[in-house]
Amino acid sequence: MSDNKPRADLPTIEDASKPYWDAAKAGKLLIAKCLACEKVHHYPRPFCPSCWSEEIVQVEASGRGTLYTYSTVYMNDLHPFKERLPYIAAMVELEEGPRLMTNMVDCEPADLEVGMPVQVAFRPITDEIDATVFQPVP
Repeated sequence: MSDNKPRADLPTIEDASKPYWDAAKAGKLLIAKCLACEKVHHYPRPFCPSCWSEEIVQVEASGRGTLYTYSTVYMNDLHPFKERLPYIAAMVELEEGPRLMTNMVDCEPADLEVGMPVQVAFRPITDEIDATVFQPVP
C-alpha cells in the first residue's frame, strides 16, 4: 500500500489535546479535572462539559478500567485499518469514571467479556504519536 495515502488513524493534535498526546508518548494516560465542580472528563478540551468552567487541569489516570462494550471489526477499507483486520473497537470505563473509545489489543475477541478488568497500553502509530489502547488485566 502506498505510503502517501492519507492516514485515517492519525489524530489532529491541537493546543488543548497536545498534553494528552505528549503524555501518551511517555506511557501515561491523562484525563481532565474541573477545578470548579471537581468532575473528571475525557477527551481533552479547554472547558468542563458539566459546568462549562475553563478551570481545567490534566491529571494522570490510573490506567485501570472495565470493558464497557466492544465490537470486532472485520471490514474497513480505510488505510491503515485494512491492514489491521480484524481489530477490536471498544469503549472502556475508567476507574475514575469517564468512558473512552479505544481498541483492545493482545487478546482474542472470544476471550473478552463486558465488565472484565482492563488496563491501558500504548501502541505507536508514528514515531511521534502513540495511541491509547487497552488490554485485559493478566
